[in-house]
Amino acid sequence: MALRIDRDACTLCGECIPVCPFGSLEIREDKLVVLETCTLCGACVPVCPENALEVEEVERDVACNPDEWRGIWVFAEQRGGEIQSSSAELLGAARRLAEKLDVPVTALLPGADVKNASSLLSAGADEVLFIKNDELAHFGVEPYSKVISDLIEERKPEIVLGAATFIGRSLLSRIAVKVHAGLTADCTGLDIDTEKRLLLQTRPAFGGNIMATIICPEHRPQMATVRPKVMKPLEESYDSSGKVTELSADSLSNRVKFLEFVADDTSQINISEADIIVTGGRGLGDPKNFSLIEELADLLGGAVGASRSAVDAGWINYSHQVGQTGRTVSPKIYVALGVSGAIQHLVGMQSSDYIIAVNKDPNAPIFKVADVGIVGDLFEVVPKLIVEIKKLKGG
Repeated sequence: MALRIDRDACTLCGECIPVCPFGSLEIREDKLVVLETCTLCGACVPVCPENALEVEEVERDVACNPDEWRGIWVFAEQRGGEIQSSSAELLGAARRLAEKLDVPVTALLPGADVKNASSLLSAGADEVLFIKNDELAHFGVEPYSKVISDLIEERKPEIVLGAATFIGRSLLSRIAVKVHAGLTADCTGLDIDTEKRLLLQTRPAFGGNIMATIICPEHRPQMATVRPKVMKPLEESYDSSGKVTELSADSLSNRVKFLEFVADDTSQINISEADIIVTGGRGLGDPKNFSLIEELADLLGGAVGASRSAVDAGWINYSHQVGQTGRTVSPKIYVALGVSGAIQHLVGMQSSDYIIAVNKDPNAPIFKVADVGIVGDLFEVVPKLIVEIKKLKGG
C-alpha cells in the first residue's frame, strides 16, 4: 500500500499534519511530503477537506532471488561500551545454524568506544563488523537502523538475528520495514530446513497455548528476535581465524538527542541473572506462603520467581514473574513449587540446566521438562528439604 497525494487537489492547508500520530507528514518547498515513518494508518485521509489523500494498494515487487543471499548476521548489542550476554547466546545459536547451511557468521557491532569487540569471534563469529561513529555510542533507532539496513542491502545476508530486548525489538522491526523483510518476534527455538535453506522460527502463539513454527520462503533476509536466556552460548570458544573489521558511518541523523544515562539503583534482584531460582505458583494457595519460597531461596543463595497466575493473583510483584510475559531465565538450578507448567511458563525456563519440580498433580506439564520430579504436597516436601539443607550447612 501507499499514501497517494493528489497534487492538483492539495491546497497545503496543513489540516492533515497534526492528526498524524507518527509525525510523518511535512510541507517542504511548497509540497506535502510523506516521510518513511508513515505506517499507512489512514488517520490523515478523512480530515483532508479537498479529499486529496488516499491509501491505495500498489503492486510492489520486493521478492528476491534467495540464491543471491548467503550468511548469518547477528546484531551484537552493547550498552555503554559493554557487550551484552545476549550476543554470545545468539552467536552460539547462529554457529549451530551456520553449520547446517555451510555459511559464515557475522556479528554487527554499532558503537563508538566498545570494549572487547574481538570476544565476539571466540563466541562464534567469523567476522565482526564494528560500525564506529560517535552517534552510535548510545542506541538510537534511526541511526542504527540506517547503517544496518544499508549493509544488509549491500552484502545480502540470508538470516539476521537479534535479541528480543527493548533495543532488539525496536531495531529489527524498523530494519525489516526498510529492507522489505518479514520478522518473527520473541522466538524460543530456531532450526534450519536444509533442503530449502529456510529458517524455522518457533514461538508461542494464540496466547501461548500453542507453539507455531514460521517460515519466510520468498523474501530475504529471514529475520527473528530471540528471547534472552533461551539460547545457549557455545560450550567451548570458537576457533575463529576471523577479524574485527572497522567500518565508518557517515551522515547519520537522529531526531532523538541523548542527554544522559541514569542507572537503576534499586536493590531488587534481576532474576534473569540468578544461578538458582526458586519459583512459587498457584499451588501455594496464599500469598503468605511465599515466605516458604523465600526461605528456601535464601538458604540456596538464589532468587525468588513466580508463575503468572501467582502474579495475576496479586501475591507477588511482577518483577519476579517467569515466562512468556515475564522474564526468560536459564539458571543452573530451577526449583518449581506448586507450578503446573503451562506453555507460557515453560518457554521462560525450560533451558535451565537442572529443573526440580514439586506438584501434587502427577500429570502436571512441569514434570515433562523436570530432571527431578516429586509428586507430593509442597508443604510437606519443602519444610523437610529446608531442615536437611540447614543440617548440611551446620545450622
